[in-house]
Amino acid sequence: MKKVLVVEDERDLAELLAYNLEKEGYQVLLTGNGLEGLETARRELPDLVLLDLMLPGMMGTEVCSSLRHSEKTRAIPVLMLTARGDEIDRVVGFEMGADDYIVKPFSMRELMLRIRAIIRRSSQDSAGNDRQITAGPVVIDCSSHRVTVGGSEIELTSTEFKLLLYLAEHSGRVMKRELLLQDVWGYNFVGDTRTVDTHVTRLRNKLGEAGDMIKTVRGFGYKLEE
Repeated sequence: MKKVLVVEDERDLAELLAYNLEKEGYQVLLTGNGLEGLETARRELPDLVLLDLMLPGMMGTEVCSSLRHSEKTRAIPVLMLTARGDEIDRVVGFEMGADDYIVKPFSMRELMLRIRAIIRRSSQDSAGNDRQITAGPVVIDCSSHRVTVGGSEIELTSTEFKLLLYLAEHSGRVMKRELLLQDVWGYNFVGDTRTVDTHVTRLRNKLGEAGDMIKTVRGFGYKLEE
């Protein structure tokens, strides 16, 4: 049984989330405090953390950042919840390492679909393989989930890694945002394509000069060119 940690201080919403997750067959851990959420994640190692942005004890962004900076919890997917839909909040959430972001109020059905997709993708990623893909100065090691640029390792979130790998596997081909949401994020429903744009921007920045290989094809999507 997959385990989901819900870190949400609105009691009614937390209980509603727990009810729907249990109905979907997940084991649910509940906490309403950021610091307690971080400690629970370290102790229980859930398959996904559903994390509110505004929390007592420790902000959701800080919790996410702490998870990403620990070898033990780095690979745990994080889906961030927030009542604030501003671009800056979404960007900050992704900068801290969130895999996805949903704004309150949201459709419970959409949230469950996103959770299912993230956990499925995470399970597939953990299986790994022995491939190594090279694109210019970028080397992607699939078995260890490591990426180096010019011999120097860079730190990517699981979503950034999957996005880079997908673009490299389809080098030279234009990938539509909707297709990226489907194949990278695992969404088989209409999602927010701004999520793709934000992740591409973050990925380019982390790749440094090699980030210029990811081209924007206006009105369509993105492609990787050496």
